[in-house]
Amino acid sequence: MNKKVITILVLSLFVFSAIGVVGAQDTINVKMSYNGPADVETNAVHEYAVNFKDFVEMGTNGRIQITLYSDSQLGNEEQRMEQTMSGSAKINVASNAGMVSVYPEIYAATIPFMFQSFEAAHNFFDDSVYWEMTTKEFEERTGVALLEAIEEGGFLAFTNDEKEIRSPADFEGLKFRGMDPGQIALYESFGASGTPIPWTELYMALQTGVVDGQMNPPTYIISGSLYEVQDYVTMANIQYSCQWLTINADWLNSLSDEDAYVIRQAAKAANVRNRISVEAKVSERVDFLKESGMQVYYPNQEEMKEFQEIGQPDYIDWINTKIDESYVEKALESAEKANMEAK
Repeated sequence: MNKKVITILVLSLFVFSAIGVVGAQDTINVKMSYNGPADVETNAVHEYAVNFKDFVEMGTNGRIQITLYSDSQLGNEEQRMEQTMSGSAKINVASNAGMVSVYPEIYAATIPFMFQSFEAAHNFFDDSVYWEMTTKEFEERTGVALLEAIEEGGFLAFTNDEKEIRSPADFEGLKFRGMDPGQIALYESFGASGTPIPWTELYMALQTGVVDGQMNPPTYIISGSLYEVQDYVTMANIQYSCQWLTINADWLNSLSDEDAYVIRQAAKAANVRNRISVEAKVSERVDFLKESGMQVYYPNQEEMKEFQEIGQPDYIDWINTKIDESYVEKALESAEKANMEAK
């Protein structure tokens, strides 16, 4: 049986082993907020939230009831993080924008070309020195427990409408949309230019030639219909696409040991299920991009090494203006170990 399937079965048994341990109690109602639509096909974070809710409610015999608030109904990233810190909303799935507003050290987990495989990324976010340090410091600083890095779309890929990109040299002279200054620094290291453009304006910017390309995982290339205005995609394992499960620590610690145990195990089980679901769909989504007319290229080992050696230093220089460089060192050391373990 597949190792991941075994893992989720075991985690599920952990969750359900708590059923019936505690007698009748008053029902606890909590809110869970996150980005994106309430659609399991297009939004992996919603899929995670649905599974987490089901695991928690079954594992506590209905003692804890979770109401889902998709599409940022409870506010923007910064507002939702503030709500989680204050306890007015107990559970939040934050993107990087929400995390860096209170803990910029999370930038160290976004270094491009850091992971050689999904398994390596899983090792990093499940059991590494960097992750142990980060979860501990994050809770101490914010009063919020950081439980999981939720896989939301696989690895980011480069797309453009000018030419096939096989190496950093192919970026020369191209214009790319950068989601943040770090991405812009990455493009500039390759000889391209970068400009910030909101997601809602990206399709038009690509269509009208304001920019030639962008980077996102296949799921967002499809959901944003970017394949209609892009001809080439390079599957370069740029960054691991994830968001962050955060829970108010005072509330979590106020629960019975049994219910707190269910919450933590439900978080893990839902994430393992998400990983299986997301990764199973990557090939299907890449096939869709091919059928839609995009040319797909997978860089070889030497080409990936060149991307890493040229692109990482400038991105790291940018991160080091935001945080102490010791976090970057710890992240890179942990990633190297995670890659070796995955091999």
